[in-house]
Amino acid sequence: MDDELIRCFEAGDVPAGGFHHEQHVRVAWNYVSRYPLPEALERFRSGLKRFALARDKPGLYHETITVAYVLLINERVDRAAAREWDLFAAQNLDLLQWKPSILDRYYTPERLWSDAARETFVEPDREKLTAESISSRY
Repeated sequence: MDDELIRCFEAGDVPAGGFHHEQHVRVAWNYVSRYPLPEALERFRSGLKRFALARDKPGLYHETITVAYVLLINERVDRAAAREWDLFAAQNLDLLQWKPSILDRYYTPERLWSDAARETFVEPDREKLTAESISSRY
């Protein structure tokens, strides 16, 4: 299933069942699980931009949300005992919830939804995205 999801994502196609927040997280999880963080982040960023463009919605891409989620997913993958998606998802339900979002812990709405945050990664203004702050919550 993961290979088909990634194939659809990279081709700009919507997989059966749609491409919602959970599918975004699952693709990012796959990249983080398979590649070093810089490569995983670049693959996901460029793939998400292509996917949005293929769906004729390039304005939906948000750099800060993308980078922050990949960093959070990477931290969780590094600490995970199991490497299967179902177990990862069950242990990290907060990553799968879109509203409210885990990013609400780190960003005020004004900062996260600013034009600057859409275009480039902006640092959180509530709590830093560090291994210590991420792991101290879980």
